[in-house]
This record gives sequence, C-alpha cells and structure tokens, in this order.
Amino acid sequence: MEQQGFATGNLNLKKYFLAKNLKKDLPASIVVFLVALPLCLGIALASGAPLFAGVLTGIIGGIVVGSLSGSQLSVAGPAAGLTVIVLNAITTLGSYEVFLLSLIIAGVFQLILGLVKAGTIANYFPSAVIEGMLAAIGIILILKQFPHAVGYDKDFVGDEGFLQVDENNTFSGILKATAKINYGAVIISAISLLLMIYWPKIKKLAMIPAPLLVVVTGIILSLLFANSDIALRDKQFVQIPAVQNATEFFGLFKMADFSAIGNKQVWITAFTIAIVASLETLLSLEAVDKIDPIKRVSPTNRELLAQGTGNIVSGLLGGLPMTAVIVRSSANVNAGGRTKTSAVVHGLLLLLSLLFIPKLINMIPLSCLAAILLTTGYKLARIPLFKHMWHKGLDQFIPFVITIIAVVLTDLLIGVGIGMVVGIFYILRTNLRNPYFYHIEEAGDKKIIRIKLAEEVSFLNKAAIQVTLTNLPKNTHVIIDGSNSRFIDPDVLEIINNYKQNAYTKAITVELESIKSVYDVPKLKELIYNA
Repeated sequence: MEQQGFATGNLNLKKYFLAKNLKKDLPASIVVFLVALPLCLGIALASGAPLFAGVLTGIIGGIVVGSLSGSQLSVAGPAAGLTVIVLNAITTLGSYEVFLLSLIIAGVFQLILGLVKAGTIANYFPSAVIEGMLAAIGIILILKQFPHAVGYDKDFVGDEGFLQVDENNTFSGILKATAKINYGAVIISAISLLLMIYWPKIKKLAMIPAPLLVVVTGIILSLLFANSDIALRDKQFVQIPAVQNATEFFGLFKMADFSAIGNKQVWITAFTIAIVASLETLLSLEAVDKIDPIKRVSPTNRELLAQGTGNIVSGLLGGLPMTAVIVRSSANVNAGGRTKTSAVVHGLLLLLSLLFIPKLINMIPLSCLAAILLTTGYKLARIPLFKHMWHKGLDQFIPFVITIIAVVLTDLLIGVGIGMVVGIFYILRTNLRNPYFYHIEEAGDKKIIRIKLAEEVSFLNKAAIQVTLTNLPKNTHVIIDGSNSRFIDPDVLEIINNYKQNAYTKAITVELESIKSVYDVPKLKELIYNA
C-alpha cells in the first residue's frame, strides 16, 4: 500500500487546501523556514561545503521529500548528524563533485531499503529511548542556541553533537559565549523570548504567529541599535548567498563526477551515508509521531523512498545529504502545523528568499531566531516530562535519562544506541521475570508444585525456567502446565523434556499438561483475533 501511494500519488489532495488546515500550515511554514534557514547555512559551513548547498538541500527536502513523504509533520533538510562524515568524505574523495556521486548512490541504496521494507526497524525502538532522544534534542537546542542568544557568533555552528568541528564542545562554547556577550543581542533575545511565551496567550492577537512577530521585532531593534555601543556585528545576522542574476544563480549548482564510479571509497561513503541517514530519519519520524497532536503513524518505508529520491536529486544538483530533521519537525509541530503543506511551503519560501529577498533575510538577527529555538527546546525537554517518566518506574526512567545524557555528550546515533542497550536490558529483565506462575500445594507427605507457563514463552525465558527447575526441592511432584501457552520456544521445550527425563535422580516426578511437542509461531491474524 505504501509503495502504491508513493508511485501513483494516490492521495486525498483536497485536505491540503482546506481553509482549516491552511490557516495552521501557512504560519507554521514561515516558522519552519525561519528556523531552517540558518541551520541550512550552518550545516553547510560545518560540512566544508558551499553555503548554497545547504540552502539547496533545504529546498529539495521541503519540496521534493515533503511532496513524496507520507508523514504529515516531518520536515527534511541537511543532516546535522552527517556533518563530520561529509567533511571527511569531501577530503578523502578529493573533490566535492566526487562526493556528490557518492550521495547519488546513497540515495539509490535508500530506495532499495524502502522497497525491501527495511523501515519497520523503527518499530523496535523502546518508547523510553524515543522520549529520551526528544528531551536530549531539546536540551541540545537550548545549549547550542545560548551563544546566539547572547551574541557570540564567531561562526555558524551547524553540528548538534557534543564535540564540534571547531575543536570546541557544547560546554566550552557556552563558556566562550559568556565571556563575549553582546548586550544588543541579549536585549533582542530576551524580548523575543517574552513574545514567544506571552503573545500566544493574548487570544485577540494570537492570529499573528509569535515567531513572525519575533523576527519583525528583531529586525526593528537591530536597526535601532545600529551605530551604538550595542550594535550587532555582521556575523550576528543570517547570512544567505545573494545572487544578482540568473547566470550567477545557475553558476552555484555543482555536477557530480561520474568518472569516479569505480572508486571503492565512493561506494563505502555512499553506504555509510545511506545507513546513517536512514537511521536518523527513522528515529526522527518515530519522535515526530509521538508529538503529533493527532497521533498519526507515518509510513516508514515510504519515507525511505522519499528520502532516497531527495538525496538523488540533491546529489544531481550539488546539495548535501538530507534526513528527516527533528529540530525543524518539532518547530513545525509547536507552530501548529497540520499537514505536509507546511513542509512543502517552507521549501518554496527558501527558494523565493534565495531568489528575491536575500538582503531582507540577511537583516534577521540570529538572536531572535535563537529565542524561537529556545522555546522549542524547552517544550521538548519540559520538566513535567521528567516527572511523568519517573512515575512510570525505574525500568522506563533509567533508559530515558541514560539516552538523554548519551545523546547530549556524544551525538544522536551513538546516544540512541547506548539508550537502546540500556532499554533492551530492562526489557529482557522484565521478560525473565514473567515466564510462568508458580504455585505450591500440599498433598500428604509430598508437595505438589504447579508451574503454569505464560501465554508466550520465548528463548528469553529460557534461563529463568532453567534456574527454577534446577532449584526445585527433592521428593516433590511437579506439574508443568502449558494450557495457557500459545507458543513455547523449542529451546524451552528441550529444557522441560530433559528435566522430565532426569528428574528421577532427585526423587522428583514430572507431569506435563497441555504441552505439545512442537509449536508454530502465531500468525499476525491469530494474534489480532485472540487479542
């Protein structure tokens, strides 16, 4: 069904043009555009690529991927998690044009992953890990935007990892920022924060999006501060490439070098980008679905197809690798986006701004954009979330916290990997505790022990059952009851049968009730019916 929808465009297009959706999607697209623009430029700079490549990737991510994706709120763009890989790849491959070839091949790999339905891997991430990843992204947003908020903008910082390409880390960057505060930027970010917090509460004026008001206010204040002691410096504004004519515009595009198709390193780079970009996309998609107010479920395989197409187009035109990006996506959700129209329109706005209003865009202070992202970060890492996870129990809270710490101190994929290990440990621990019900009955001088097996007994329960049977007291009658079990793993059956054969050595008699010699794995239809 996913592939058919992707291929034929079998979608209800009317819903994207309903007034009730457009009045939410259009303001949200402006917010996403304002958030995406500096991030596109920053990621391009951190990747060692032309600044135009970052904006181009945002345009393709919005228009191409946004149109093909089945997700209503996810927004694609240049991937912060791939900055180091891209930087090293450009250096290793020798030229940006050869790197573009590897990006095209990576897109083809993603198409293959989508066709073989590899997107289902996203369903196996524990919810505590996803919640932790979201909270970590919120904390990273706050930490990374603090320098911009106080006016320390030596360069755009495009990477969201703890270790930055400028040999600093998140915390050292904050320390440097506190030593070089620009009070004009502080005033702008403070007023912007107040507007972001209190403007939506004024019902009569809430129709004007707070982020748009923040940007207008930021431009006005920066003009008022000009030629004063608190004037903003050039690097404290958005910096978008300005083109004067069509020749200059088309001169910004790069073409892939297909003569390097036989280069082994090109294929290694392509495979690396495809795997990392796909994982980051699936993680972001899962996270966005969790914060979707309507709780829609995005088709993951279709998303891989859309992302693969986007990366092929990006490679052909001279762009960067892209993924579904949680920063832009969460900004979209918080701005009230309803359908994928907001993602597509944000791509169109990036294109129009590049063509027609680069000078106006370059008047936007980074400090007012920082305020938008600071509020987005807090919404993702809000204090009530920590209280909620604590009340769910330690088996949820510990993986949640470990994921947050790991993501903040490393990067998205490594952090989530660490969180997954901890989360799986607690899942296994829970499974090991629930393989059976244990009951002891007295029958004269001999005890009767009834072990009633659970509905599903997997190999994860093997160790617990083995230990229990081994430690049963002598001179007892053991009844192993499988009447409730729809499936018992072959390894567990082997343990039970071996125990029955050898229990006589401890003067134990074993009786098996309703235990078959072979169990077929329940089909999905049976599971749904029985549920």
